[in-house]
Amino acid sequence: MLFTYKLLGLLVESSESDLSVKGTRLAVTGFTTQPEHTANTNWVDMHWVDIGVNLTNNRFQSDLPEVLARARHEGVAQLIVTGTDVEESNAALRLAQAYPSRCYATAGVHPHHAKDWTESTADQLLAMLQHPEVLAVGETGLDYNRNFSTPAQQRSAFEQQLELAVATQLPLFLHERDAIDDQINLLTRYRDRIVGGVAHCFTGSPEDLQRYLELDLYIGITGWVCDERRGKALQQALPLIPADRLLLESDAPYLLPRTLRPKPANSRNEPAFLAHIGQQVATLLDLSPQQLAQQTSANAQRLFAWPSS
Repeated sequence: MLFTYKLLGLLVESSESDLSVKGTRLAVTGFTTQPEHTANTNWVDMHWVDIGVNLTNNRFQSDLPEVLARARHEGVAQLIVTGTDVEESNAALRLAQAYPSRCYATAGVHPHHAKDWTESTADQLLAMLQHPEVLAVGETGLDYNRNFSTPAQQRSAFEQQLELAVATQLPLFLHERDAIDDQINLLTRYRDRIVGGVAHCFTGSPEDLQRYLELDLYIGITGWVCDERRGKALQQALPLIPADRLLLESDAPYLLPRTLRPKPANSRNEPAFLAHIGQQVATLLDLSPQQLAQQTSANAQRLFAWPSS
């Protein structure tokens, strides 16, 4: 007998002997997913981990299964879906539950949304952080570039998420723009009580890089490194990142690599293009893509500690 019902926002079909996700409707974003196809893949020859991808973005609403299938074909074995506020973190968790051992999630409040922090936000995040699919606290940090939330609101939300990282002993998924001094000062205060983290989408100077490394943080590199105009400084800083601290991320649907050919007609970045980013980074570091994939995947496993398959 077949039953259909809702579980955590998922449309689930179950028989008496089996429970499987047949389709997923994430209420926050409205997209529908189906189990991804795995035929004709070459992913066993390469193993990339995308540590930061925004799969709950509505630009993936219509074709998420195909997006994940293309990523697998290009060797992207695991993906960590970024949570940027309570609703999006819930959506990321549900997506991770729909694709077990393939997708994971973070839970946090981006500095742009710090103004929306309420008395219940910390408890809501803490509940999500108890799920094994949620691997990190964030996206959190400080962004003084556009100040969608005031610096005071950002610092308050960031510090409360640092407390969550201490309480859960989960790593931090960090955002920072034009706020390096305050970011480093707060992280330094908590350094001895947190288990680590990653400076997501790092684009800073060698001096900024050194300050993060001194806090034992990992460094996330995106398609920014493929930009011959804006990415020149990052290309020069790349060799300064210790091999065991380097992570790769697409940040899709944002930051489409400028060197990608052919470019997609919709100008949307997607996790399959992480392989292109990896090839660019490998060239800059005089490594083979296989060496880089192995190293960065091992780094991701060490930091985020999802169960080994």
